[in-house]
Amino acid sequence: MVSQLSEAVLDVIADALVDKGYILLSDIIPTFVSLALLEKMQAKQDVDFKLAAIGRGSEQQVNTDIRSDKISWLDNQDQIDNGFLSIMEQLKDGLNRRLFMGLFDYESHYAVYEKGAHYKKHVDALKGSQNRILSTVFFLNPLWQQADGGELIIYDENDTIIATVPPLMGTLAVFLSERFPHEVLPTNRTRNSIAGWFRVSNANHGF
Repeated sequence: MVSQLSEAVLDVIADALVDKGYILLSDIIPTFVSLALLEKMQAKQDVDFKLAAIGRGSEQQVNTDIRSDKISWLDNQDQIDNGFLSIMEQLKDGLNRRLFMGLFDYESHYAVYEKGAHYKKHVDALKGSQNRILSTVFFLNPLWQQADGGELIIYDENDTIIATVPPLMGTLAVFLSERFPHEVLPTNRTRNSIAGWFRVSNANHGF
């Protein structure tokens, strides 16, 4: 059983979302979980990963000028994936208790950015859509150096950079999906992460 997120950590996350709308965390995912995720990701990249698409439904398309990562969706029936997903479930429940956000489920995928890959500035949810409410990005890159690039850049609503996040192993970014445009700068070596989104079941939530 993966260790529970403490009430103190959940308080810190909730307070930051109310105050700023985002938070950057280190080492709240146990190291053995991170290493298992990375090992699985590296073993399956050549087989199970497909170029990510942009757009929804019938408008979905691959456009590597905008986005050139490859992805594979997590499965809660998989023991390794479940080690991470169970922590996200704890986060969901903790935030719902504190902020009445109405978070209902969580979807996530592995994302590998090979050398030169990037993802141009975008938002994870259309304003008012009430689908994706809270975004997460978890990084799986040991010994990452500044020269390796691949930073996550988070902007505010005025297009000002508010955070430049190196994709260091164990770093978790959490932010409100509608509020913060973000991008991934071109990477100079293979960059591994898990991107995820908490969703609501309907348009009524208290946050």
